Amino acid sequence: MSTVNAALRDQVDRMERARIRRRSRFVLTDEHVTLSHGSGGKASRNLIDGLLLPALGTTGHDGFEDAAVLPVAAANSRLAFTTDSYVVSPLFFPGGDIGSLAVHGTVNDLATAGAMPIALSLGLILEEGIEVELLRRVMDSIRAASADAGVTIVTGDTKVVPRGKADRLFINTSGVGLVKPGVSLSASHVRPGDRVLLSGSIGEHGIAVMLAREALDLEADIRSDSRPLHHLAAAMLAAGSEIRCLKDPTRGGLATSLNEIAHQARVAIVIDEAKIPVRGEVRAACEILGLDPLHIANEGKLVAVVAAEQADAVLEAMRATPPGRDACVIGEVLEQPQEMVVVRTEAGGSRVLDMLAGDPLPRIC
Repeated sequence: MSTVNAALRDQVDRMERARIRRRSRFVLTDEHVTLSHGSGGKASRNLIDGLLLPALGTTGHDGFEDAAVLPVAAANSRLAFTTDSYVVSPLFFPGGDIGSLAVHGTVNDLATAGAMPIALSLGLILEEGIEVELLRRVMDSIRAASADAGVTIVTGDTKVVPRGKADRLFINTSGVGLVKPGVSLSASHVRPGDRVLLSGSIGEHGIAVMLAREALDLEADIRSDSRPLHHLAAAMLAAGSEIRCLKDPTRGGLATSLNEIAHQARVAIVIDEAKIPVRGEVRAACEILGLDPLHIANEGKLVAVVAAEQADAVLEAMRATPPGRDACVIGEVLEQPQEMVVVRTEAGGSRVLDMLAGDPLPRIC
């Protein structure tokens, strides 16, 4: 009996040593991603355990399951869910990169629903041949952005496609957030008499990406405004119970967001051109390139429609936060002309502001 037990112990010890050796072999030494890194075998584990999970502050021992199970803090609360994909070119630009952009964009989509983000997923589409060092930089940025936003990446997926089948790196992020009782934001709640608030200057992100992509020789210090906005949204919601809706004016810019609100609420929105903050460098770049700042993408701004009697309180709360220190009232909601946005120009006239037609800034998010 003792001989059998000794043999069994030896076998268990050998298995344990093999298991430890196998785990220790998950180290990434390659300089470029290959198709084998997406095969699901040892090369995949080397990539995931050797780079991706450590970059996010975890390890294969406590890494991702195929699905995350998340506790809901309050039984009477609701979960908001969103998903988005990021294909920006170039991958790095002044003020950000595809990694931080993916985190901020998903967090901000939750914020516009009045949700406090609690978890994100991370999906990576890697093109064969992408430099491992570049991927490491992106992962470091993702970790820093998620830490700054106070949100955890809890699950993910990685695929590798052949050369020429993607543009180096695409990212998909999904997010869930907790919506407090009593919070209900929708453009359908907008009513005539409401005020339109904007958290700050527009156009920085789209112009920063375009200048980086086209390598245009313009002497302008323009950086993306990419940043998380959920704490700004929370401060606004704490200051006013009559916030009708929130929008982050990303693709299509402020013009498209306002048109979407006007169309859904079947109202008119009138904004004052002179009240819309646009940095001088952005305005100059738009004039040179023949673009309208109102159609340029943003990644760190919020548009809010608020009941008139609470507009001042919400504006004060916005200005007390770093993302909203330059917040202002830019317009109001009217009954007519229904489903249209009108700009009162600085020259004293007016013009209809339509949503963006086409895409003068491809691959900005």
